[in-house]
Amino acid sequence: MAAVPIEESVDIARKCWIKFKKESILALYTPFIVCLASGTLRLETFQHYIAQDSYFLKAFAQAYEAAEECTDDDDAKVGINELRKNVIEELKMHDTVIQEWGFDPAKQSTPNPATVKYTDFLLATASGKIEGVKAAKLATPFERTKLAAYILGAMIPCMRLCAYLGKELHVFLESETTHPYKKWIDSYASEGFQGLTLQNEELLEKLSVSLTGEELDIIEKLYQQAMKLELGFFLAQPIDQKSVIPLSREHSPAEHRLVIFFNFDLTCAVVDSSAILAEIAIMSAPKSGENQPENQLVRMLSADLRSTWEHLSKQYTEEYEQCIETMLLTEKVENFDYERLHKALEQLSDFEKRANLRVIESGVLKGLNLEDIKRAGERLILQDGCNNFFQSIIQNEQLNADIHVLSYCWCGDLMRSAFSSGGLDVLNVHANELIFEENLSTGEIVKKVESPIDKVQAFSKILNSCSNDKKNLTVYVGDSVGDLLCLLQADIGIVLSPSSNLMKVGNHFGVSFIPLFPGVVEKQKICAAGNSSCWTEASSVLYTVSSWAEIHAFILGS
Repeated sequence: MAAVPIEESVDIARKCWIKFKKESILALYTPFIVCLASGTLRLETFQHYIAQDSYFLKAFAQAYEAAEECTDDDDAKVGINELRKNVIEELKMHDTVIQEWGFDPAKQSTPNPATVKYTDFLLATASGKIEGVKAAKLATPFERTKLAAYILGAMIPCMRLCAYLGKELHVFLESETTHPYKKWIDSYASEGFQGLTLQNEELLEKLSVSLTGEELDIIEKLYQQAMKLELGFFLAQPIDQKSVIPLSREHSPAEHRLVIFFNFDLTCAVVDSSAILAEIAIMSAPKSGENQPENQLVRMLSADLRSTWEHLSKQYTEEYEQCIETMLLTEKVENFDYERLHKALEQLSDFEKRANLRVIESGVLKGLNLEDIKRAGERLILQDGCNNFFQSIIQNEQLNADIHVLSYCWCGDLMRSAFSSGGLDVLNVHANELIFEENLSTGEIVKKVESPIDKVQAFSKILNSCSNDKKNLTVYVGDSVGDLLCLLQADIGIVLSPSSNLMKVGNHFGVSFIPLFPGVVEKQKICAAGNSSCWTEASSVLYTVSSWAEIHAFILGS
């Protein structure tokens, strides 16, 4: 589900799709789509959806008609007319399906508030009632062509989202010979519908050629609003059956304590914290010829420090790769073997501790100013969506969730400062700590979490310290080999953009990696079969995601 790099496609529609990708992921993870993908969605719910979609498509056809009237480009008129005809054909398909079921939407279903809000938005846009655009500006034929572009900007999100959902869901038809919603999925996954979506986007590009930056911004705002309304449309479909997502709804605060663990470097932060600390040390170190202040720690010169750090980094990388290769020389297991994996990672743990000892003995961490570290933490960039995810959890007081970060980072102050600057002071940080004297680091480290073994021991200790009045539902989010044991000990292990070494080591010891969304769909099937504890069963399966948006959608929903 990776987004197309924006450099590879410069059209306005593709830029907007990438920019507002989060809404598409949230839509994919709605209970309605998950139940539909699993084939367990109740027929009455789907009938209600078809009825709501029919109301929407009628407004869609009217919007196309308005766009056709607005444009003065003959080719665009023909193209829009063809698109309108396709909507009418889709309405006929809906009617056929409805007749097969003996279902009369006019009698059994009226437009719900989300449908009305969406259709009102479309029709208002089609009539020129657009925020930031004065009606007088749309009086001339040239200006009205701009309105045609605005209308398409408000319509394309529906097409692109349905094309995306069709493709994502089509994979589930391969293992289901009698999927009840095959016809719906096939229609949106078809080359024909994908082509229609592209045709809409190409028309928008053509009509947008002469638009100013301000006018393109209006299209972007319409696109964003339409994406939010699309998401609201799917969320509004009534689900009167048990759904495995969002996890926060499945989780009962009265019975369970939701405990979320996550790694820091590259899982939450976009860069490795050790490199940040090294850069602070190098930049603040004395230059050649400078006198060092009396009564302060004697430090290496900046050039010497950089050279030492480069040597340490190169040595670490080479020995780390050798350690991984040594682990993979053992016989590959046929079935998951946690004990063998644990034993293998003890070797990695020994290596990590030796590497830390070299860093301490080198003196590269000596003389760092605590205030410099805190300022660096405040400027540290977190992964897109990470801060928003944790803010949402903190603000949901009814969720009864504990959040813990487990990290090899040498300096917990750096991490605490990074979180504090984003309003996340309540996160529990478990990491190593630099020792300071009068705000300057001595170069020594209080060793708390140095290795995979340390991490899993800290994980267990945290859970053991929880009160026994509630059961724990645990989630661990990580990205590297050092997270493997914790990922497997958690009820739900989520791997964010997994490293190649993590995949190789995991596969070698029988760990299975499954993209999260197919995993959720499979759990929904299990849930529909009557198993109420599908997330808390011991498993060798880890779930992969490409963004924090997926984690947010899975745990919190929209």
